Amino acid sequence: MRIISDSYVMFKRSMKISLRNPDAIAMAIIVPAFVMWLFGTVFGNITDVGYDNYINFIVPGIILQAVCQATTAAAITVNNDINKGIIDRFRSMPISKSAVLIGHVLASVARNTLTAAIIIGVAFIIGFRPEAFVADWLLIAAILILFMLAITWLAVICGLVAKTPESAGSMMGPLFILPFLSSGFAPTETMTGAVRWFAENQPMTPIINSTRALMLNTPTENALPLSLIWSVGIIIIAFAVAVQVYKRKLA
Repeated sequence: MRIISDSYVMFKRSMKISLRNPDAIAMAIIVPAFVMWLFGTVFGNITDVGYDNYINFIVPGIILQAVCQATTAAAITVNNDINKGIIDRFRSMPISKSAVLIGHVLASVARNTLTAAIIIGVAFIIGFRPEAFVADWLLIAAILILFMLAITWLAVICGLVAKTPESAGSMMGPLFILPFLSSGFAPTETMTGAVRWFAENQPMTPIINSTRALMLNTPTENALPLSLIWSVGIIIIAFAVAVQVYKRKLA
């Protein structure tokens, strides 16, 4: 299909843009690794969450937090395409309109997959000991990729509606906070009042809980279906909104 080949071309373009920015690549590698080390070694010695190994507990939360931060790059690059006029050039070419956005999304998922792999690798070095089997890891990968797609389509919307690249990155700011207001770094049972209610009912908590349960080979209960519902729902809605906003920009 035309849209598949066009999206692949735009994916390669987005990846080349990323590779031409070595500072961003270094930060995408160093910062997640440092955060994993910091929480696993420093905070792990002073935190009691009912787990023998705090590192086993926080790995999913660190991954989601790093993905939210790294996805800012997608919002900025989309905004650059809009403001620098490259979209106008694409309009004059025989390519699928949505291929530009899909290319950005696929490149972001590729970058975030690398980030997640780095976090898991550092976690292994400092004491992460999962009990997942191959099938569990495949399901974990599927859950995380769906989450990456959902967050990236939200980033695309931010990039389309923002007036500058800086504001596009700033609009992603609230997503950085959500992993901390979830079960990522402490059980929701230890929270009180409105904070606990929000943590238990926001989308990142079931994603973290299901990922953690699969990693540690414990029952996922209702967290797994909830995580899939949240991610797929956000993808559908965000994709529809992004396409409509993009069409208005082209008009």
